[in-house]
Amino acid sequence: MKTIQAFTAALCLALMATGCALTEMKAVKKTPDSGFLGKDYSLLTPGDVSKGQAGLRYFNPSAQWRQYTRIIIEPVTFWGDENSKVKPSDQQALTTYFKGTIDKEFAEQFEIVTTPAPGVVRLQVAITDAEAATPGMRTISVIVPQMRLLNAVQSMATDKQVFAGGLQAEMKVTDAATGQLLSAAVARAMGGASVKAAAQVEWGDAQNAMDFFAKRGATNLKALTTGRATVAELPVE
Repeated sequence: MKTIQAFTAALCLALMATGCALTEMKAVKKTPDSGFLGKDYSLLTPGDVSKGQAGLRYFNPSAQWRQYTRIIIEPVTFWGDENSKVKPSDQQALTTYFKGTIDKEFAEQFEIVTTPAPGVVRLQVAITDAEAATPGMRTISVIVPQMRLLNAVQSMATDKQVFAGGLQAEMKVTDAATGQLLSAAVARAMGGASVKAAAQVEWGDAQNAMDFFAKRGATNLKALTTGRATVAELPVE
């Protein structure tokens, strides 16, 4: 009985810790095979997702970040395989949304341009996987006490909330004039345990992940290019 009570108490603490999370960063368990990053996959190393870092990431040690003040943002593409469960119409909607939120966040930090030149970086982003949520059941799973307990158990076992959706994306930043790779990353995020996250449309968790990636990416790049942070100090809140 004491063991059961201790386990229940631990689960309750876990629920309290994650109860306000809208989006949760997750580890990337294996090197992706989408092909988006090509030969650059070999450069990636694991990030600390508990600190908000991308699951896999790379920063060029010779990059002179402070020379960059402008950015070219390429259209977001979908690189899921032929067995992807995401319908073509949803792929288009997701990439369009992602490009919009990236434009918005980076426009607040940088001048967006279309022509390569010294002092300009190029950002390329691809969605490689997306999971739709089940809104009605998702809401129940974070409100009903018994379901919250089940949700916590499954979250520990499967690394995701019950009925939650999410998104995995790959990105690379290059010097627009020379093509030199400056940074690359693979990031995965799933819907958190907040009621706000649960009571959404089926792609709500994926949209929250895209909003998070865009804001974090813009903030981190600005910190690097202004000298407010080094690579070792990222992410910047």
